Amino acid sequence: MAYNVHRFDLRMTADQGRLEQFLNGLKGDIVAIVPNVTVHFLWAHRVNFLLVVEKVS
Repeated sequence: MAYNVHRFDLRMTADQGRLEQFLNGLKGDIVAIVPNVTVHFLWAHRVNFLLVVEKVS
C-alpha cells in the first residue's frame, strides 16, 4: 500500500466548497483528516490547514 499526504490550507468559514471539491477529486481512499489547531487571542481556536491522508493502490 502507498499513502499520499496532502496539505489543504483553509479558512473554516469560507472554504467548505473548496474542501468538498478537493475530497471528491481524490482517487484513493481517505484514511484520516488531521486538523492543525492553533490558539489565538483570548483562547480562540483556529484551524489553519488540514492534512489529508489518502491510501492509493
